[in-house]
Amino acid sequence: MSTSARIHPTAIVADSAIIGEGVEIGAYTVIGEHVEIGAGTRIASHVVVKGPTRIGQDNRIYQFASIGDDPQDKKYRDEPTRLTIGDRNTIREYCTISRGTVQDESETVIGDDNWIMAYVHIAHDCRIGSNTVFANNATLGGHVHVGDWVTFAGFSGAHQFCRIGDHAFLGMYAGVNRDVPAYLMIAGQPAEPRGINSEGLRRRGFTPEQIGNIKNAYRIVYRKGLKLVDAIAEIERLAETQPELRVFLDSLRSSERGLTR
Repeated sequence: MSTSARIHPTAIVADSAIIGEGVEIGAYTVIGEHVEIGAGTRIASHVVVKGPTRIGQDNRIYQFASIGDDPQDKKYRDEPTRLTIGDRNTIREYCTISRGTVQDESETVIGDDNWIMAYVHIAHDCRIGSNTVFANNATLGGHVHVGDWVTFAGFSGAHQFCRIGDHAFLGMYAGVNRDVPAYLMIAGQPAEPRGINSEGLRRRGFTPEQIGNIKNAYRIVYRKGLKLVDAIAEIERLAETQPELRVFLDSLRSSERGLTR
């Protein structure tokens, strides 16, 4: 254990835990066996972290979060599965993030620079990219894959095994049970495509020309009445000179549950 770590005297830290330089652990927090916490991470009071879990550097975990506990899956039988969290994530109050199951890859993974607000639930075997935003009470079922720069508005969610493409935006209360391609904005009940996430793309430095190209690709899939295989073929031709469409194209090709349309 690092000598520079600041651990409140009421915290309980397992002997096998690895605590990095400058880590802060608040009052009544419990750090379980086989937990690794990277340098500069700050964990508030009344947090429970159960292993095997690896938390990277410079994360901020707020009070009453439950990190790395058993998956909420009736098939789980105490197998040694994992949770891996990257760097510079913010995890707010009452979030619950479960470890994986042996029915998948035995691991739940969260990338870097994610902003995870209060009461968010990330279930077993989810894989979250980087620079995402999960607003309050957003919920992921098991085995959901979320790309980079995705936003979940308050109370939105995804059914198990769904894939959410890069830069997608799910509006408040929107719940999806099929895959969401990259760049899309999803809203309503039932959730439906409402165009592309133009404002998010502008904020991230996409040019007006690139955004126009993505809008055109959206129209090909959602407005021209084409079969999906024909729409993909048309976008493939455009992607040869419009590289920003490759992410959209990849998310169309990789869909296994069918697209939200």
